[in-house]
Amino acid sequence: MIDKAKVKEVLDEVRPSLQADGGDVVLKEITDEGVVKVSLTGACAGCPMSQMTLKMGIERELKSQIKDVKSVESV
Repeated sequence: MIDKAKVKEVLDEVRPSLQADGGDVVLKEITDEGVVKVSLTGACAGCPMSQMTLKMGIERELKSQIKDVKSVESV
């Protein structure tokens, strides 16, 4: 089981980078299968680079710090 507090802690670490570009990330759900579902908001919501931000930024950081995270999806 993935610790929600730890996920929030990691998201708080990446949040300043997103906010610097006018965006943010909101945790929506953590599934039993290890999928972390987030919503990108602000400038990130419509950005063509949002998938790269999601996979190469948020997902990579979560996976590196929480072994049970399998993937991150935008909802």
